[in-house]
Amino acid sequence: MLSFGIFKKGLMLIFAAIVAIFVSGMLAALLGTILPDLSDRFRLTPTQNGTMALAQALGLVIASVSVGWLLDSEGEKLGLLLGFTLISIVLYALPRSPGFRSIVFLLFLLGVGGGAVLTSANTLVSHISDAHRATTLNLVNLFFGLGGLATPFISANLLKSNWVRLSYSIATLTVASLMVEAITRIPSVTPGAAGHGIADFGSASGRPLLFLLGFFLFLYMSCEAGVWNWLPRHLIAQGVPESRALNILSLGFALGLLIGRIGISPILIRVPAVTVALVASMAMALTTFLMLHTNRPNLASSLVFVAGLSMAPVFPTTVAIVGGAFPRMAGTAIGFVMTCGYAGLAVSSRLIGAIAGSDPLRLKRALLLIPCAALLMIGVNLAISSALR
Repeated sequence: MLSFGIFKKGLMLIFAAIVAIFVSGMLAALLGTILPDLSDRFRLTPTQNGTMALAQALGLVIASVSVGWLLDSEGEKLGLLLGFTLISIVLYALPRSPGFRSIVFLLFLLGVGGGAVLTSANTLVSHISDAHRATTLNLVNLFFGLGGLATPFISANLLKSNWVRLSYSIATLTVASLMVEAITRIPSVTPGAAGHGIADFGSASGRPLLFLLGFFLFLYMSCEAGVWNWLPRHLIAQGVPESRALNILSLGFALGLLIGRIGISPILIRVPAVTVALVASMAMALTTFLMLHTNRPNLASSLVFVAGLSMAPVFPTTVAIVGGAFPRMAGTAIGFVMTCGYAGLAVSSRLIGAIAGSDPLRLKRALLLIPCAALLMIGVNLAISSALR
């Protein structure tokens, strides 16, 4: 009943945010889904794969660090429209790429568009329900998991791993999403609010809490990106067929994210968000370590699913903590923390590719960065709890 009441309060705004977050989830899984095909077609090494992931991550960083003040001054609608427009252009252009350099450039632009959309959507949701911010964000962000599930599932089972058709399909869906955002009435910001937000951010930037939250999301995004971008290649290197590897990413990890966010939402009504994040960090460290130490498809699928369950609440719950701690500058603060998160995506992708080098079999060693980062999250979480008190 409570969850229904939350959604009824701003039904069209919730729908607009769901559309944006669903497409963002599809984009998060896109590179990992098409990477095996792209690598074969253009004879790319894991190091070059890492460069491609880095380019997309840098685009996300630039978008999130710059779009926050735009949201506080102009509102979330402009960020959504600009982001979806750029994504549409890139996805229609990607299949026409002649080689590695053009792909890197287009993935950078895709990151810029995706960062603008995801930051705008989460800021919009953060403003809908102050009393149940963490619950609302987890419920809406379950569609991120659904989008992440859809991309590899559609590719493996409907499009026969045809990455060109996949790119065009997501591009068409993005255009439809752009139209939804264009016709949705999203409230504009209060005049003068941007000035207060920037001034508040100047004072808040001296508080350790903001940087601790940023570092926490930095570590988390390092883990999540490692799974999205590298898990299929890792499984293929262990002898798992490509279609099975993509289904493990889809029906394992992405489905785990989706179900985990459904399950955690009522718990967040009673349990503090920072406590949920701590338990999730502990579970992440264990499950991601175990999933890297099997080449049996059934066991790998189960472990990846549990890893998805463990990761499910971390991102939206962290955004909820930021929105609650910095309500007058939510767009700027969320943009800053998400920038830190995307920086983690950039660093981890580059490190994983560099450690793996030219040998896909070394990916297993490189991907141990994921459970190591999860262990660090536990310590950072305890520092956040202290800062909140």
